[in-house]
Amino acid sequence: MTPRLNFLGLLPALILLCGIAAAEEGSALLPPIPPPAKGDECVEPTDVMRRDHMRFLQHQRDDTVHGGIRGAKHSLVGCIDCHAQTDAHGVAIAVNAKGQFCESCHSFAGVRMDCFGCHTAVPAPDQAGMTLLEWTTSPVLAVTKPASPRTD
Repeated sequence: MTPRLNFLGLLPALILLCGIAAAEEGSALLPPIPPPAKGDECVEPTDVMRRDHMRFLQHQRDDTVHGGIRGAKHSLVGCIDCHAQTDAHGVAIAVNAKGQFCESCHSFAGVRMDCFGCHTAVPAPDQAGMTLLEWTTSPVLAVTKPASPRTD
C-alpha cells in the first residue's frame, strides 16, 4: 500500500479530531457570540442548546399552536428576553441584527433563520424598559416586522 493511500485512510479521523477541538469553548473556529443580556445560565446546557435548540423551538411551537401552551421552558420569547442586547441608549438590539446572538451563529453556519419574518426579534416593551409607542416605532422593530400581513 502506498503512503498516499495510508494518509487518505487517516484523513477522516484527522477531520473528526479537528472538529472536536474546534467545538471547545473559546475556539477561534467558533463565531463571536455575545453573552446573554440577562441571567447566568440557559434553560439547557450550552452544548445541548447548540445541537437541539431548533427541535426545542419546533416542539414549543407545536404546543403553542395546537395546545395554547405559552411561556414554557423553550419559548422563543424566553430566548429573546435573555439574549437581546441593548445599545448605549438602552434600546433593544434585534437578536437577528448583524453580530447579535442568533445572527452570529446562523451566519457562521450558513443556516437561514426565518423565525423573525413573523416574530419580533426584540423583547416586549416591559422587558426592554420601553413604552409601547417607543417599541412599535423603534427602527430595529421596523426591520424585524413582516413587510405585509400574511394571507395564508
